[in-house]
Amino acid sequence: MIELTPDLILKAYACGVFPMAERHDSPDVYWIDPDFRGILPLDQFHLPRRLARTVRSGAYEVRVDHDFVGTIRGCAKRTTKRRDTWINSPLIRIFSELHLRGHAHSVEAWRKEKLVGGLYGVAIGSVFFGESMFSLERDASKVALVALIERLKRGGFTLLDTQFVTAHLRRFGAIEVPRADYLILLSAALTRRASFYFEELELGTVVPGGGKVTQSTTQIS
Repeated sequence: MIELTPDLILKAYACGVFPMAERHDSPDVYWIDPDFRGILPLDQFHLPRRLARTVRSGAYEVRVDHDFVGTIRGCAKRTTKRRDTWINSPLIRIFSELHLRGHAHSVEAWRKEKLVGGLYGVAIGSVFFGESMFSLERDASKVALVALIERLKRGGFTLLDTQFVTAHLRRFGAIEVPRADYLILLSAALTRRASFYFEELELGTVVPGGGKVTQSTTQIS
């Protein structure tokens, strides 16, 4: 079996392929290249009214890259609603390494100093490859998604890859595109520059891989 390395993962994503495990306790990782790819067009993101009220209420504090490992472990954890996941130990290790290199990021929802939801993914060029999300409280992961969309827009990203389209993501505007069309979008987005830390451009204070950016509310546009 080929050893997973950060460079290998980045090359795979750039070719339109991504890794998954069959189960959370599986030792193996498989490469996935679906016939149809899920994307969420940033300019077509739909924000439900009730969720918009939750975002404006400030019920959750949104943090970026504050606890990446905690976020990916939250996504990997089995729950009563999710009996198993595709995130195993090798994937947790490799994405944690990518995070330290500044390529993998988490957007987190916190309440009373407790991580209660969030998502993580990989950024290359102007593409953000969304991996997974979790929620321990109502709307926590959705608030993180809203914050992610705003961050990607402000940072100059042009493509949000969701891998697959679920009923949950479809509510926000996610669509499926054929592999050939996806590869065209991917190729164009990889040539463009974007910054996950748009604050770098404004403040020059954030260090990729070790960011502690926080925000109590998210702009709704």
